[in-house]
Amino acid sequence: GWEDLVLPASEFEQIIELVARVRHKSQVLDRWGFAEKIGRGFGLSALMSGPPGTGKTMAAGLIANELGLDLYQVDLSKVVSKYIGETEKNLDRIFEAAERAGAVLLFDEADAIATRRSAGAPMPHDRETNLTINVLLRELEAFNGIVIFATNLAANFDPAFERRIRTHVLFEMPGVKEREQIWELETQRLEMARR
Repeated sequence: GWEDLVLPASEFEQIIELVARVRHKSQVLDRWGFAEKIGRGFGLSALMSGPPGTGKTMAAGLIANELGLDLYQVDLSKVVSKYIGETEKNLDRIFEAAERAGAVLLFDEADAIATRRSAGAPMPHDRETNLTINVLLRELEAFNGIVIFATNLAANFDPAFERRIRTHVLFEMPGVKEREQIWELETQRLEMARR
């Protein structure tokens, strides 16, 4: 539950605001008329970055649960293909399936697929990487659902994602206050388990 997600108040509030944006999306788009102004791609995207074990994946699960949606955690090892064009086809299928199901998409270790595009003389593998990023950006712009990118290496993200990502939550290693809170939660769980 939410009580298990131990974060500083400002980061926690960012996650709660993301949930609120989804809940009030129809009011803003339909009743207030912003859907006509935006045109397409009414989805919300978030980047959750920080060291391993700080709660990024847990937060994605809690968001989906709070909204009553399934969470589709994308296994990038099964998406990225060595065959030309297959990665792009896989991304198309993932976004289509999530759109049909109304599911939250979670790209864990997303820096592996959303890495910076090469700027200099392209190597043979750079062309395929650039094409994959272009497809991912296109899908993200057209998607009407929620996409969460989780990464330990936000600095490696392609800058083109910055304007498409609405929320960036930085998960830092827990401070003294947060470690005390985690310790208390675990102690309470152990006591309850013994009963």
